[in-house]
Amino acid sequence: MNKFRISLTKVSANSKTGPIAVSSTSAASCPDACPLKKNGCYADMSYAGIHWRKLDNPEYGLSWVEYCHAVKALPKGQKIRHNVAGDLPHRDGIIDGESLGLLVRSIKGKQAFTYTHHNPALGDNALVIKDANIQGFTVNLSANNIQHVDELKRLNIAPVVVLMPEDAEKTTVTPAGNFIALCPATYMDDITCATCMICANATRKVIIGFPAHGAAKKKVQKVINIYSSKG
Repeated sequence: MNKFRISLTKVSANSKTGPIAVSSTSAASCPDACPLKKNGCYADMSYAGIHWRKLDNPEYGLSWVEYCHAVKALPKGQKIRHNVAGDLPHRDGIIDGESLGLLVRSIKGKQAFTYTHHNPALGDNALVIKDANIQGFTVNLSANNIQHVDELKRLNIAPVVVLMPEDAEKTTVTPAGNFIALCPATYMDDITCATCMICANATRKVIIGFPAHGAAKKKVQKVINIYSSKG
């Protein structure tokens, strides 16, 4: 089993997530495929980053097995945002299917979702991501811009989310005709993950956009621009 460390907060006090269970996985779980890695990552630049970095200590937090047992013990129907920081466990960018499978089984009966920047083209990544979604754990593919959205949507393995410019409209259509709606919690004060949970809908068609914000928004905008020029 993998050696990543996990933290679990059973009732989050974060104003954006609302009172749901949240977790973080040590930064080593983040793939090199993520353009925000050490380059404007929200988690790294926020107050939450102080606690996230503690997970680099092997004596802090929970082991993966301990975390899965704790998740399994949560009440039926519990809302869970897995990884407000970090990504899925992996070995050199290839998702650890055994570890993910254990979490999927532990989440049965809950409403759980996460996001991943792992490259679905590597190893069996596409297969294990698709299977997790089928089994009830919603794993959203993270796109770097609207052109990348179309690339990920064509895979037909998981719902998609995307980085958007700071001044993005509430709705956008990609070159291939995919519909993007901004996360409502980014512009409505009375909406949180707990009240929305659209990111937990594995069969949704709409792409959820997250506009650049916070201290690192200029870096995020640069990432969007770079990937747009590549597209």
